[in-house]
This record gives sequence, C-alpha cells and structure tokens, in this order.
Amino acid sequence: MPETEQHRSRSCKLKLPPLNREQVRSVDRIAIDEYQIQGVVLMENAGCGAADVINLHAPHGKTVIFCGGGNNGGDGYVIARHLQRYNRSVKILSLVDETKITGDAFINYQIAVKADIPHHFIETPQQISDHLSDAQVIIDAMLGTGTKGSPRGLFCDAIHQANASPAMRFAIDLPTGLDCDTGIGATPTFRADHTTTFVAEKIGFKKNNADEYVGVVHVIDIGLPQKLLNHFFVSRDSRG
Repeated sequence: MPETEQHRSRSCKLKLPPLNREQVRSVDRIAIDEYQIQGVVLMENAGCGAADVINLHAPHGKTVIFCGGGNNGGDGYVIARHLQRYNRSVKILSLVDETKITGDAFINYQIAVKADIPHHFIETPQQISDHLSDAQVIIDAMLGTGTKGSPRGLFCDAIHQANASPAMRFAIDLPTGLDCDTGIGATPTFRADHTTTFVAEKIGFKKNNADEYVGVVHVIDIGLPQKLLNHFFVSRDSRG
C-alpha cells in the first residue's frame, strides 16, 4: 500500500489511530452536540482541506466532481468552490435529483448554484460519458463511510466510466464502494490515485484489497478541538 501522507498545512496535532464506521459517527456527533460545531462548518473545513490537496497534486485541466446527495456530496460542492478559486475549470455532476440533496449538502449545493459553478443533474450513462470525454481530473464525492453494499444505478455507471478514464482520480473520505470497516471493495469500487480522508484514516484502508482502491492517503484536519480528539482517542485507547 502506498505510504500515507499527512497533509502539512492542515495536519492534526495528534497522530490518530484509524477509525471504524461507528467511531466516525461518534466523532461527528460529539463535535456537533457537545462542542456546538455546526455540521456545515465541519463540511467547509473538510472540503477546503481536500481542495488544497487536490490542487497540489492534480494536473491542470478540466475537473469533474461526482456528487451524491449526502454529506460526501456536500464535501464535493465545497471542493468545487475552492478549486474554482484556484482558477481551475470545474463542473459538478449530481447523480441524484435536487429533492434528494439533504442537510448541510443542500446548503452547499445552493451556494454552488448561486456562485454559477457549472452543475449538471445526470439522468443517463451517456451523459456521464459525454462529460468525462475530456476530463483530466475526476473527483469521487458520491457515497461516504456510512454506505454498505454495491453502488447501484448511476453511481455504478459513474464508477465504471471513471475507472476506465485516463484522468487522475481522487476519492473524498474513502472511495465509493469500499467498505469502511472491512476494506473489501464492492463491484464496482472507485479506484483512486489519491484519497483525502478526514480526521484519521479509516480502519479498512489497511485490510483485504483496499490498497487497490485508495492510492496515496492524505489525512485532513477538519478543525476539531484538540480537547475532543484527546478525550476521544485517549479514552478509546484506555479501553484497550
């Protein structure tokens, strides 16, 4: 497996052990419920940090971002805005209709629309093919750590076509189709050259065949208080 890279400009002060699916949910819940950090703030920090990594490693050229309707897709909308600020050519391909974009993701979808970032709702595999024909960078912001099982419908089509493209591929938090806990890739699973993951690596990244999908892993600091990180991880380690 390629060596993990800690992103220097937004690196965590604490070297954190890998997280499983439930621990990811727990960290987010504690940040929001106990520390009063709004989810949209965490999403902004995550997307901004991921955009920094992508800008550092991606070739210049047309960038396509596949977005789902949940938080992973919301990260994609934030990334699009920040990549545009780096003077990159970006367009967003939404794999769900507007009614299925929810929560903080919907806030960032609205910002992207008002900012006139090119955005398309995808309805057919042919539309995916048309948009990828000249892409040099593909970003997977489709499905996040909470997803289990094989991607279906347009998500399946997008993964197949992205994997067949010569473009450089980036996964956000983890490649769509990869199980966060087991590291087993579904059929299909997005094959990333780079994965920007948040807070800490995911426990599945070093299991089974995960190294075929994650590429180089960059751990992004999303602005969680050090007190929260110390309490969560020290308490966790003390339980053995």
